[in-house]
Amino acid sequence: MGTSVTISTATDGDAEQILKLQYLCYQTEAALYDDYGIEPLTQTLDSLRAELAESCVMVARLGQEVVGSVRGTVDPDGTARIGKLIVHPRLQRHGLGGRLLAAVEQRLAEERAAKRYRLFTGHRSEGNLRLYRSHGYAPVGTEQLTRRLSLVTLEKEPAPAH
Repeated sequence: MGTSVTISTATDGDAEQILKLQYLCYQTEAALYDDYGIEPLTQTLDSLRAELAESCVMVARLGQEVVGSVRGTVDPDGTARIGKLIVHPRLQRHGLGGRLLAAVEQRLAEERAAKRYRLFTGHRSEGNLRLYRSHGYAPVGTEQLTRRLSLVTLEKEPAPAH
């Protein structure tokens, strides 16, 4: 199934599909932490369009449908911050999240000189933690945001060039 999905750079024309997919995908996170006011569920289309203009945003497409997305930026110190990795529920557990993660890492290294990668997820988000660990990320810190939510920060160094 994953081989028919293409990964490319998002365009402004993808914004509405990304926002709808983001809203769908973050329902499970909101339920897990009993918090439906999380930023991915309240983000506006204008805010997402601004991110598309500033960030490296990749999308996975099945035909014309956006079925996955991930975003990344690089700080002046070379730390790439990767976020909002989403895959449509019907396509999860087929390797697409890993493909999107690898694609954004490669793009951030090539185009924005990323020296390390950093991302975060909720402490109860076992599927996310498993995915990130399987792609070389290690926990480097935990921050309690609310009584119910702690964010786990994970990092990894880029693979050495051959």
